[in-house]
Amino acid sequence: MREILGRRRSLRAWGQLQGRRFRARSGRSTHRSPMRSTALTAATEWQWPIVPGAALASSGGRGEAAVCACRDPECVVPGAHPFDPVLLAATTDEAMVGWWWNNRPDAPVILATGGPAPCALSLPAVAGARALATFDAAGVRVGPVVATPTRFSVLVEPYALEELGELLYAQDRVPSSLRFHGGGGYVALPGALTGAGRARWEREPEPGTDGRPWLPRMETLLDVLVEESAATPDTGSRLAY
Repeated sequence: MREILGRRRSLRAWGQLQGRRFRARSGRSTHRSPMRSTALTAATEWQWPIVPGAALASSGGRGEAAVCACRDPECVVPGAHPFDPVLLAATTDEAMVGWWWNNRPDAPVILATGGPAPCALSLPAVAGARALATFDAAGVRVGPVVATPTRFSVLVEPYALEELGELLYAQDRVPSSLRFHGGGGYVALPGALTGAGRARWEREPEPGTDGRPWLPRMETLLDVLVEESAATPDTGSRLAY
């Protein structure tokens, strides 16, 4: 399905409406902290459980590797994972979310996937771009897609582990570069500065019937994501986002 300019305007208006609701509910402007606004949108309007991320102690430069605030020299997701508090603390509570980002206004927003929240399938950025082109050509609707310079994360409806196992069993081969973020997993939402670069929306959320972002079912996308991931050489990167 090709993008229609009128549709883009309507989606932008929807996003602006969400922002006005947050400011009215909180009694203060969120323009000074884009990450706080993102956190409130995800938690209070979309009911996605979130937690602050570790952030970067150093974004790297001149060939140096990014350093995560967790200080683990072996950290494979610098700036893009929970740390303090841990993932189990993820919540949709407005007061808690507001307190976190009032104290850490630039903290990345980490979505705890699975359960009532979206799950995600992530793959190399090159494969992700090809997959989106394939979906568009076939008229397949795709939901929100979070992108960094190295990987795309496609958000989907929550799925059970048993359901995932059955679908993967039917595949001839599932490349290791295609990763699944279900219960106990997480994804850094747009705006987060990670070791691979800043996360952004490759496909912005579209409103569903309940006011939350519309999400596709995993099985409608899996075959293409597997195929494109398999067609992309695995560079062996240790970065998992």
